[in-house]
This record gives sequence, structure tokens and C-alpha cells, in this order.
Amino acid sequence: MPIAYNHLETLVHPGRIVENWRKLEARGGHAYAVVKADAYGHGLREVARALAAAGAHTLCAGTVEESVSIRGMGYEGCVVSLLGPQLDEDFAAAIRQRIVPFIADAEQLKRLDAEAASLNVVQPISIKIDTGMGRLGFRAEDAQAVADLLDGLSHVKVAGVSSHLASADMPQDRAAVEAQNARFCDAVQVLRSRGHEFEANLANSAALLAYPEMHHDAQRPGLALYGCNPFWGTEQAALGSDLVPAMDVRSRIYQTHGLRAGETVSYGRTFTAQRDMRIAVIAAGYADNYMRAMSGVGAVCVRGRRAPILGRVCMQMTAVDVTDIPDATRGDDVWLLGGPDQCAVRAEEFADWCGTISYEILCLLGQNPRRYA
Repeated sequence: MPIAYNHLETLVHPGRIVENWRKLEARGGHAYAVVKADAYGHGLREVARALAAAGAHTLCAGTVEESVSIRGMGYEGCVVSLLGPQLDEDFAAAIRQRIVPFIADAEQLKRLDAEAASLNVVQPISIKIDTGMGRLGFRAEDAQAVADLLDGLSHVKVAGVSSHLASADMPQDRAAVEAQNARFCDAVQVLRSRGHEFEANLANSAALLAYPEMHHDAQRPGLALYGCNPFWGTEQAALGSDLVPAMDVRSRIYQTHGLRAGETVSYGRTFTAQRDMRIAVIAAGYADNYMRAMSGVGAVCVRGRRAPILGRVCMQMTAVDVTDIPDATRGDDVWLLGGPDQCAVRAEEFADWCGTISYEILCLLGQNPRRYA
């Protein structure tokens, strides 16, 4: 059977994303689906379409542009822009496309109100509160001042109040997570006492799984939606053990050949064979976002077995050890991520091998040509 791809492809399973969302919705009670950054590399429109068909009530994109793209595919549920309007054209676009933007400062809020007034509409917004992340948002202790500011505006309506947890995936940091929640609760109480009715949302994937007291009115799972366990490698790993990875990355073998004891492979001669070996050269390199940090660490899956990486990852090729996989041959499938159950490579362990996080692995490998299962 000829292989149906030329070099390297990313296989995305939208049905698995839907399965994960349903599990998270059942646990949290009202789980938004975070599809920002091209759905973490899985493809914004395809993932949004699958979630919409499954009944997802709220999709959270990153930029206003991403949010408008979701509206453009006919989605009628709530669309949230987590970054809110940043570019000049974002303000009118958010209003015209019925996007609920996160609003993080007074200038942004006043400008959106003025734009909504010019279009004669009342624009729903989500107030972003900084409870300890230190990025975007009104400071939690300024909630009264935010309420005062809102009193002077006539064309915005608070539909949500949100914040972002900095370390909910770190079990040892529980005290800091609880402190953020306490600050969030104080801000929510202030805004509600001033007559605003909204959905409060704080919990990311980790908090949805580990902190039921922080579920509030809605939750915003992202990483868990795509089958990655935010507690991988910790004592709380069981909390995310039922999540199903939704991305596989497949390439192929270009050539197999022998490597004699004492011979080296790849640039820099960083690997020297200690015995006679058989290696395979696979079609994957840093031009395919197969990170150079994988040089000499980690493994791929060939014919249902792990093949360790040898030497440096090159631009479009990488050498792996198939000494113990004698039937490996030119044209065989090679799984860089995912693969058959008995040897599947998880994004979490891939990240561990090269000293990063699973989010980065998905976003990078998702930039390769994609196909949908």
C-alpha cells in the first residue's frame, strides 16, 4: 500500500476533542471550550465546527480576528475573545460580530463603549481581573473603581468577570491558587453588589480538575480539551488520566543502514556507536517544528516499538536506533507524536524530553500540514 502523504503530517481527531469537552462539561457544570491560537495547533475552524455540532455553548478564541472567523463559519453560540480588542479595527468588528471581548483596562473599556454608542448597540463584555498573574487586567483591589467607571458608560453591559490562575497545575502552590481565588471572589462580590449580573469564570483546565470550589459559574478548559493532562508527572496525575490525546504526528523512514562500532552520526559527531547498530533516517527535522532540543533524547514509534533518537536533529532529517526493530524499512510510518497504543508518544513526555511544556509541542507540531480523522 503506498503511503498517502509525502513527508510529514499532523493527524487531528476532532471527535476526541468533543469527548474531552463532554467530560470536562460534566465535571465543571458549564465548561467553555478554549480554541485560541488555532485551537492549540489543532485547527480553529475544524475544531470549532466539531464542538458546535456537539452542543458547545461557548467558544473562547484568542484574538478578535479568530473570534470573527468562528462567527464566519455560522456558529451561533457565545464567542469570547480572550485578548479583547487590541487593534483599531477590532473594536467595531467585535461589536458587529457579537463577540464578547475580555476588557482589561479603562482605555479599552471607554473606547469600546464609544464605538458601541456610534453603532447604537449595547455591547456585552467580560471584565478581566488581575488576581496575581501580573499580565492583563484591572487589579482586584480596584473593583470599586471599575464599578464607578462602568456607571458612567451607557453602551456596554457586563456579561462576564474573569481572571487567570498562574499556578493551578502545581500541587505544591495551593496557597497561591487559593489566594487568587479569594481576590477574585472579592472583586466579583463588589461588582455584583453594584447591580451587575454576569458569569464569573476563573478555572482553567487544572482548576477545573482539582479545585471544584473554584468552578464558579463557568470554567475555561484549554489544554485538557486536547487530551493533555495538566498534572502529568505530579501526585495528582490521576485527575486527568481519562483525557484522550487528539493529535498524532506521522512521518516515514527515508533509509535504513548499518552503523559500525566507533562510527558517528549527524552534525557535530555527538553520538558514537558503542556497538554495531542499525539506524533509520526519518523525515523529520526542525524545519517541521521537530525541535532541535530533541537531539539525543526521546524516541519515536516504529512498527509498534520505541526507537531512540541518535545525535542531532537536522533541518529535515533525524536518525533513530532501529537495531531492535529488524523489520523496519524504507517508507514505514514513524510516529513522532501519538501512534499505536503500546508505544504512543504523549505530548507531555515529548515536552519533558526537550525541556518545555506540552502547549508548545501542540502549537508547533500543529503548524505542519493537517489531516482530520
